[in-house]
Amino acid sequence: MNKNTIAIIIGIVLAISIGAWLLYPAKKVEGQLDGFAECLANAGLTMYGAEWCSHCQNEKRAFGSSFNFVPYVECPDKPKECLDKGVDAYPTWIFRDGKKLVGEQGLEKLSQESGCVLQ
Repeated sequence: MNKNTIAIIIGIVLAISIGAWLLYPAKKVEGQLDGFAECLANAGLTMYGAEWCSHCQNEKRAFGSSFNFVPYVECPDKPKECLDKGVDAYPTWIFRDGKKLVGEQGLEKLSQESGCVLQ
């Protein structure tokens, strides 16, 4: 084999390897707060907010990828639901029993109010 053929073969193998890596990412790593977020969901706690709300973004960021387990309602997309729940500020956390926590709470406060253990 000449140098050009070897270079082409190496290029093809490299392209296939990179393509496979991009199409099939590594196994999803669990978020550090998955258990806490699942506990909040089981406790019936829902966050109501808006994408443009900086305090909402802070709350989401504190959970990292674990926020996917937190029940969340995007109020601009579901205004009637938010109005029916009495949401007039973002974020608002509402328990199943109707208890509300208005404003940015932070993980510690959510843990205290819900009884969910923060790992």
